[in-house]
Amino acid sequence: MTDPSRVGAPSAPGDPWQSARVVALVDETPRARTLRLALERPVRHVAGQHYVVRLTAPDGYTASRSYSVASAPDDTGVIELTVERLDDGEVSTYLHDVAEVGDELDVRGPIGGWFTWRGDAPALLVGGGSGLVPLMSILRQARATAAPSLVRLIVSVRSPAMLYYRDELPGPDVVVAYTREAPPGTERPIGRLTRDDLAAQLFPDDTVFVCGAPAFCDTVTDLLVDLGVMPGRIRVERFGPSA
Repeated sequence: MTDPSRVGAPSAPGDPWQSARVVALVDETPRARTLRLALERPVRHVAGQHYVVRLTAPDGYTASRSYSVASAPDDTGVIELTVERLDDGEVSTYLHDVAEVGDELDVRGPIGGWFTWRGDAPALLVGGGSGLVPLMSILRQARATAAPSLVRLIVSVRSPAMLYYRDELPGPDVVVAYTREAPPGTERPIGRLTRDDLAAQLFPDDTVFVCGAPAFCDTVTDLLVDLGVMPGRIRVERFGPSA
């Protein structure tokens, strides 16, 4: 669909879109890739925000999709977006199969104000599958600012092969719940997240960030309410397919 020569055209002054150069590509899993992008106009994002990526075809047709920022906020002007490949996707297949280091992409952002963490309050992060991406930005910020005690992460994933950022995740602030297959030596039994999983990591003053597929988010929200967490302390971002 996309003509690479039409991607990442110079942006005009005041244009909300800007050019971002691909500086690195990292395959997280067989179907998930992280794109490290250098922004033409650097702006510091807030952990939990997202960018829109736009592609343009030779006939002027455009396709755009939103992708959460996985990197911690900083002033380098470089962000990381992790994209799941969908076989019938217009944007995700291009970013997986065509995009190369040195390419320019059109992006707009950062966007979002509700599902964000500013680094100064305790938080429990609960992610399912690709819902880990915006939570990773929060975790990385907490670790980078020597505030790891403020943040704990629980991630639910089918198997080790499906786990994003698996070399970086391990630590006392992270619990991985495998639902189908677990690596040898895993203490937690295989299965879906339970009330006890959440209770073990939940602190009284936490804001809880929940991200994943709609059914996952609904189940986790119900468990949290059952544990006595007030709905106003639960922030939910439901992930659907971003093709």
